[in-house]
Amino acid sequence: MGNNTSVLRFREKLAYGFGDMASSMFWKIFGMYLLFFYTKVFGISPAAAGTMFLVTRIWDAAIDPVMGLIADRTHSRWGKYRPYLLWGGLPFALIGVITFFTPEWTESGKLIYAYVTYTLMMMIYTVVNVPYASLLGVISSEIKERNTLSSFRMFFAYAGSFITFMLLQPLVNLFASVLESGEAVKATVEGGISTHPVAWTLAVAVIGAICAILFFFCFKWTKERVKAADESKDKASVWEDLKHLFGNGPWWILLASGVAALLFNSIRDGVALFYFTDYVTDTYSSSSIGWTIGTIYLLIGQASNMVGVALAAPVANKIGKKITYMGAMAIAALLSVIFFRLGPDQIALILIFQVMISICAGIIFPLLWSMYADIVDYQELKTGRRATGLILSSSSMSQKFGWAIGGAITGWLLAAFGYNQDVAVQSESAIYGVRLMMSLLPAVGCVIAVVAVSLYPLGEKKMKEVTADLNKLRKENR
Repeated sequence: MGNNTSVLRFREKLAYGFGDMASSMFWKIFGMYLLFFYTKVFGISPAAAGTMFLVTRIWDAAIDPVMGLIADRTHSRWGKYRPYLLWGGLPFALIGVITFFTPEWTESGKLIYAYVTYTLMMMIYTVVNVPYASLLGVISSEIKERNTLSSFRMFFAYAGSFITFMLLQPLVNLFASVLESGEAVKATVEGGISTHPVAWTLAVAVIGAICAILFFFCFKWTKERVKAADESKDKASVWEDLKHLFGNGPWWILLASGVAALLFNSIRDGVALFYFTDYVTDTYSSSSIGWTIGTIYLLIGQASNMVGVALAAPVANKIGKKITYMGAMAIAALLSVIFFRLGPDQIALILIFQVMISICAGIIFPLLWSMYADIVDYQELKTGRRATGLILSSSSMSQKFGWAIGGAITGWLLAAFGYNQDVAVQSESAIYGVRLMMSLLPAVGCVIAVVAVSLYPLGEKKMKEVTADLNKLRKENR
């Protein structure tokens, strides 16, 4: 592996984007549809699902650094991180399908099944996604190239989510119509999407197959180039790596910011279908493709996220990552507070605010990943040890902690506000809780993220100095 990373081919940037496109197709199914699936299709209560999300996702987040340590110590003809894309893609798809299978068991038996299958799903997600994230630190050492790679990554992540929203509901309804053609009792339809359990399994299988193909091309068309400046320190102990990580101040700041940003995202995502099923009165749907207003809301959000991602690199390259991040989060907080005041018949305003909030969300995530890659360089200069996998895994760990807490809070609050999955019309208290989780609670996450990043010390000037010093060390150690 060399360090000549001044020019990256478009195909490699595209392939790197494919990796998060695949990950996000399932991530969005989990974030947007899983609570709905578990309560409306699978048949467990919101409180039980919320507790399961907390337990399984905290476990999943905790093993991210373990996978980062393993990946850092992997040696193969394909590099440290790419092999996991090759061998993990098919299990990723298969376990995803099993997660969305509904056995004919008692509620307690189903709950055990949900714990086991969802835990397995998130473990294989970690096995693939942590090494994938770590690729950002070894494809290129150039700061602007990393910003561009992060933007490609997040653009395709949101494109994958867009495809999921575009396909999942029509696929579920299509498979349901075929499966129900000879049945005496048809599955119900909630918010425009069928609750036929086998239809959900088959729809997820289609998306899983697409994911496996995308992971393969991400493996095939990317390359690991960046080596440690001093390779004699490449065999540092696990405890040394952890000691360096826990002593890294900028890492703690980004960890807090990442958790807060995912609280903002996961709470809004997790309750969106409930918002349109139980609060918004407009029942518009397209008969030709089966999209409800809720689906249109999600699609508009993903398209707007992609606009935000496209803006992230040019804006950050001009005014800096830190200021860009803080500005986007502050605007998202303000817009989320106003969103609370929107009525169920104000469809146009609901969609307009979704556009603006989603653009802000699209801006922040590529910046977070790029800042984590900068921390790899910063820590290497301080300690001599390049722990790419461990540090980049902590980014996904922070996201999963935020996702775990956000998912649990969503389920618990639905229960606390009296949400009853067995009735057609929810109480005023339950609807108020849904509105709260679409607006004011996400705004709190935005504010925490702004405060955290305001303390981040690695600005553009500092990182130019770090990069120059590392390049000098690499030349000296050749």
